[in-house]
Amino acid sequence: MRVLFYCQHVLGVGHVFRSLEIVRALSGHEVVMVAGGAEIDISPPANMRLERLPGLMMSPDFKTFIPTEPGADAEEVRTRRIERMRALMDRYRPDILLLELFPFGRRAFRFELLPVLQGIRAGEWGKCKTACSLRDILVEKPDPAKYARRVLDMLNPHFDLVLVHADPALVTLDETFPAVADIVAPVRYTGYVAARPEPGSGAALRQELGLGHTPLVIASAGGGQVGNELVRAAIHSSILLATTRPHTLMAFTGPYATDADHQRCQTLAAGHPHICVRRFTSRFPAYLDAADLSLSLGGYNTTMNLLAAKTYGLVLPFAQNREQSMRTSRLEQRHAVGLLTPADLDPERLALCIAQALTRSAEPAPINLDGAATTARLLEELAGMGQE
Repeated sequence: MRVLFYCQHVLGVGHVFRSLEIVRALSGHEVVMVAGGAEIDISPPANMRLERLPGLMMSPDFKTFIPTEPGADAEEVRTRRIERMRALMDRYRPDILLLELFPFGRRAFRFELLPVLQGIRAGEWGKCKTACSLRDILVEKPDPAKYARRVLDMLNPHFDLVLVHADPALVTLDETFPAVADIVAPVRYTGYVAARPEPGSGAALRQELGLGHTPLVIASAGGGQVGNELVRAAIHSSILLATTRPHTLMAFTGPYATDADHQRCQTLAAGHPHICVRRFTSRFPAYLDAADLSLSLGGYNTTMNLLAAKTYGLVLPFAQNREQSMRTSRLEQRHAVGLLTPADLDPERLALCIAQALTRSAEPAPINLDGAATTARLLEELAGMGQE
């Protein structure tokens, strides 16, 4: 089976790493990952070929295209992307086109996706099936009815399957997309997609870092466009706490953090050898496995990786939309994580929260984290491989 997997990130990097977990679960199949955002340092699985579209990102208000090539014209980049998408379909003729989030999101990229979807329905690339890879909670819209009509107008004529990467015991799609009953294609819950740490990776990392029995605290801000205030607060609190509660703090500002934000964190940590500030690590699941405590935002990937590592976390939801608050509050009700508020970022208050959290471990959360494997199985069935 050959899957062409379109994944366009515009702000965070969680979409990309969740998609990579699905690629790994498709290890017996060929996957062509089509990426269209800013480049990220990733290690492609052996079964994956990476194809890049001319880069486009979005402004923070999601209203304006920003080419990743300095000085490039956005309209000219759009034209090249359309041509590139068609060329990739011509070259690979996939069994399945898997689109991350679209049409529930990434509406601005319909200029390049709808022509391909229409071509598939016209049989231009053989018997290609289409599926949507969708996270658990959708961003709220000012006019939900209009949004639902727009999604259904693109979804129903063109898609064969909707894969919801969630556990319905925690959250269901109809809570953030009330028009689920009007979706023509089958809607299947896969469970959450989580990067499980390699067995023993945490212990090996602790030995590599020379930690011994010293507690390890991880502070992270996902992609880094937002959340720097949490990392700074963690550094301030770590300095206060170090004299009474010795520990090591690893702070990750994020690959897209501004140079100024990253430098501020490095300056704060200077002179405190128990604190290390980095932008990014490709070994994040291992760091979570090694950690005694995590401080993070409430993004899908970080949260599910935290649960997979069975490490307790204090989570500050990104307040701009309901997604992170909704997910974090439900997990907090199950005692799987601790919920931070902006008021908790006061250094003394956060230091107290950290000290208390270091005395406990994560509660086993009865949440389905087998989303990647289930996704692979459902895609095999879609391609007709599960009918034998």
